Amino acid sequence: MNKNEPLRVLIVGAHPDDCDIRAGGVAAKYARAGHKVRMVSVTNGAAGHHVMGGAPLARRRRQEAAAAGAVLGCEYLVLDYPDSELQPSLDARADVVRLIRRFRPDLVMAPRPWDYHPDHRATGQLVIDAMYLATVPNYVSDVEHLDHMPATVYVWDIFEKPYPFEADVVVTIDDVLDTKIDALHCHTSQVYEWLPYNRGVLDQVPEGDEERKEWLREWIVGRFAQQTEQYRTQLAQRYGPEIGRAARVVEAFEASEYGAPLSEKDIARLFPF
Repeated sequence: MNKNEPLRVLIVGAHPDDCDIRAGGVAAKYARAGHKVRMVSVTNGAAGHHVMGGAPLARRRRQEAAAAGAVLGCEYLVLDYPDSELQPSLDARADVVRLIRRFRPDLVMAPRPWDYHPDHRATGQLVIDAMYLATVPNYVSDVEHLDHMPATVYVWDIFEKPYPFEADVVVTIDDVLDTKIDALHCHTSQVYEWLPYNRGVLDQVPEGDEERKEWLREWIVGRFAQQTEQYRTQLAQRYGPEIGRAARVVEAFEASEYGAPLSEKDIARLFPF
């Protein structure tokens, strides 16, 4: 790849808000710098609500994802695998290989294959299973194969077994936090309805847009505070002591051995922030 060419970054999640929550900040940074970002939800999100469901919810969540993508400056695709029923099946694997081949990413981001939600686990498994196979000409031969695997990273999580998340890259997103909040604000069905209901705080959600955004900001900053504090040393090494101490919200990524090796030189090229 020519160092002056825009990067191509593929962010894969299980549901139509997963990418924004875990990597919306870096997505905004890439887009702002002129790189091409595609977010993909493997499922249609049709089970993620306490009142709505089925096709009406799937349509609503697809519209929310498109609006969030417009805020971030990236394309947002929503596939039609059933929410809460995703399996790392042969058909799904072939579809993920096609996605990767058609987009031809330099970097792929995905969840680790262990998590509280079976769809998250299945998505992680599908992505790592697709990496090598994307280079095999006689597999899914209707789309031209890649000549090498893209670099692959996992998005941050809190799970300890079989081993805890180990950050190889930590990015401060304070400068794009407003953009991330604006993108998540588009996912009304999730951040103001389903997730608060599931957490037992639905009665605390404000009514007005600005009040809602401030409430959402407090939740995001609080949710990612653990991550930020955990990686203060790496932040100082990457950005210097002053920024390292001042950073409020970060997004962290772990290199996956199932993609191309990720050297320090590669990290500098693929995370040019």
